[in-house]
Amino acid sequence: MASIVLENVSKSFKDSEIIKNINLTIEDGKCTVLVGPSGCGKSTLLRLICGLEERTSGDIFIGDRLVNDIPPASRGLAMVFQTYALYPHMTVFENMAFALKVRKYKKTDIENLVVRAARTLKIDHLLERKPKELSGGQRQRVAIGRAIVRNPFAFLFDEPLSNLDAALRSQMRYELAKLKEQLKTTMVYVTHDQAEAMTLADKIVVMKDGVIEQEGSPLELYTSPVNTFVAKFIGSSEMNILNLKFVEQSGKISVFKLETDEEVTFNRKAECTFDPSSRYYLGIRPEDLEIIPNESVFFGNKFNATVLLAENLGGEGFIHATLADGTAISIKAKNFNAKPGDTIKVGYSYEKCYLFDKNQKTIWGQEKR
Repeated sequence: MASIVLENVSKSFKDSEIIKNINLTIEDGKCTVLVGPSGCGKSTLLRLICGLEERTSGDIFIGDRLVNDIPPASRGLAMVFQTYALYPHMTVFENMAFALKVRKYKKTDIENLVVRAARTLKIDHLLERKPKELSGGQRQRVAIGRAIVRNPFAFLFDEPLSNLDAALRSQMRYELAKLKEQLKTTMVYVTHDQAEAMTLADKIVVMKDGVIEQEGSPLELYTSPVNTFVAKFIGSSEMNILNLKFVEQSGKISVFKLETDEEVTFNRKAECTFDPSSRYYLGIRPEDLEIIPNESVFFGNKFNATVLLAENLGGEGFIHATLADGTAISIKAKNFNAKPGDTIKVGYSYEKCYLFDKNQKTIWGQEKR
């Protein structure tokens, strides 16, 4: 096992800077998950670590070793790609053993390593089959097993489950979580799937446009996002962001208004001076919104919305609606009957809200509660 450290790493393709002066430490024995929208640079960063791309500037260390000019095969890393990249003419055993044969391992050692990895991944009964005889999930297990037998310093995963269907992806996510606990090896995992990130990560790194927006534990990023981008990216479904304008402040009470003119009151001491001419943003997660039945008394903040779509997902449901100014919102609501066009009253507590400034950076959030 080994830590991986990136110091001021940048990568450009012609005139386009893809990775911008990134500093990142991937802790020894931990799983670090890189997330972000398509094109944010997460896969490029992974390829820089393993040596498949050359950095434009900066330094990359694996353990105490500077690996800037060391070829991929000599970095002691094992990479699992989105595509399985198995040799179709070889059996599962031969695919898993190939790298060991190239390195001149003894035949008995190869057999022991392959069988042990296959048992760990529950594919030991498939060792004599060819890839075409396997399901997608089984092929990905073979690809992971091929990496495991090499006993690398670290595993690099580039969206390994994205080609699987939803049910199989959920199963493989569970299997990878178990594997992570068994191996205790450094892992760098690229995904756009939040469930994978929240399940597997010891640390999540959120990227946007080639820079790191925030890094931290899954819970830290969920409860204490530094800006609206992270707030919307972490959480399912994404946080609702509403425009606000400042009205007044009296002691601990700060009053704002939505674009629809409904008041939003915060009972918190402000650590900044609010500017009436500036724009602010209110953040509320769908699970923190409450649909208020007719004639019910609700003492928190509230607003009216018009239902666009009601999703019943069995164990949970979502109401998608719009405010009078056209702002779209989502509300997590189980067993609520609604149809498009219905007007509903939505309530929420200031304690569960986030406030963002004109630059969409967090003023109030979980860490201020």
